[in-house]
Amino acid sequence: MKIILVGAGEVGYYVAKDLSADGHDIIVVEENEERAQRVENDLDVIVVRGNGARPSVLERAGVKEGCEDISLLIACTNKDEVNIMACWIAKKMGIPHVIARAVGLEFTDNEGWARDLGIDMLISPERSVAREMEELLEVRGALHAVEIAGGKAGIYVFRIADDSLIKEMPLCEVRRKNPNLITLIVSIQRDGVSFVPKANDVLLPGDICYSMCYRDQVHQLESLFQPSLSKKLRRVFIIGAGKIGFQTAKRLIARTPGIDIRIVEEDKAKSERIAGELPEVLVICGDGADSDLLLSEGIDKADGFVAATEQDETNLMLAVLGKTLGASKSIAVVKRSNYLGMTEHLPVDSIVNRNQTLAQVIIRYVRYPGSSRVLMVFEEISSEALELTLSAGSPCLGRPLMDLHMPAGSVIGLIERGNELLIPTGKTELMEGDKIVVFASADIMPHAMETIGESLK
Repeated sequence: MKIILVGAGEVGYYVAKDLSADGHDIIVVEENEERAQRVENDLDVIVVRGNGARPSVLERAGVKEGCEDISLLIACTNKDEVNIMACWIAKKMGIPHVIARAVGLEFTDNEGWARDLGIDMLISPERSVAREMEELLEVRGALHAVEIAGGKAGIYVFRIADDSLIKEMPLCEVRRKNPNLITLIVSIQRDGVSFVPKANDVLLPGDICYSMCYRDQVHQLESLFQPSLSKKLRRVFIIGAGKIGFQTAKRLIARTPGIDIRIVEEDKAKSERIAGELPEVLVICGDGADSDLLLSEGIDKADGFVAATEQDETNLMLAVLGKTLGASKSIAVVKRSNYLGMTEHLPVDSIVNRNQTLAQVIIRYVRYPGSSRVLMVFEEISSEALELTLSAGSPCLGRPLMDLHMPAGSVIGLIERGNELLIPTGKTELMEGDKIVVFASADIMPHAMETIGESLK
């Protein structure tokens, strides 16, 4: 496709890089000379310099009356006005699909905004990041977590601890000893290599397991992988009262009644506003790097610690501080993708990249249009979880999973059928309207979709 991308910041660069590698023709519109130069030097794309909200600039990029060769415009600057205006102009000129990043949360509070503005997808990373952090805090043993099926199930990533109850045990034995636990390990990463396990594969300490299970059974699953971390969430510290800190606190209050949440924020006006909007939260106006303050507030008894200021480096150091002072689990929120591997070098449990979260949503929208949507991308093992609804013409209907002969490296891990949720076995038959979750490596996913008989085009 021919795609116009407005904005070449961290999000835009990541999107342009991946979509260009996929073979699409990308035209990037960027006002900042330094960012424009970086994209021009690093990527095989065309760069148009200027403000993406101006018709004359967009016209130079190809957005004009009757521009039938352009399939999509993606506006992902950090200014809502630019993004919305660029999309509005593109639609007026006949571009069939437009996507806009929403910095202001109010634009994604109501789905009607996107519809009324004529925008096909209006997305904000803060909500999805807050959702992931809520899961990471609730399930402290998890390295990554994402809810699926409307929160009734999830994909959880656990490392097998030295005190794990299932280390040195084959998968079939795990199932036999835990008959009431309905779960499916869809991938294992061992010594940097990932594979889809078989029933007789033995679980080893240090293995990183990607598992699907029902949400109400996740703590039972966690207790097998990380016994020492499987405890109820009671106290959480959040440093920074911005959008992500606010959304995380709000979700935790709704999910865990009676939880003790303490937000530390230096800005007095922001502290007072958050205290008024979240009366259940203790808001402390102070420096999140003040160890005496944190200790006096009980950081050593905290189950979770989230560093969510506007500065990446500050968040990484704060997360280290929180962990050092005794918090059970510390999470740092960053914007730059090159910090994601720092968990190997710093005493931090998880690093969440909000820009990459947003970029991946956009990229997967382009790659998998129609009835499918990507739930999560696991960069560490180059895999993704894709949700789709089976159509009436699918050749796999009425057939047990064992007869589908899914390609190696892929697995159907969950089926939502009406109000029923199933972790399938080889004998489970697929039906029309089933909403299934397919887990596969990125290069295998198209073949998995062909096997199921669902087109990605």
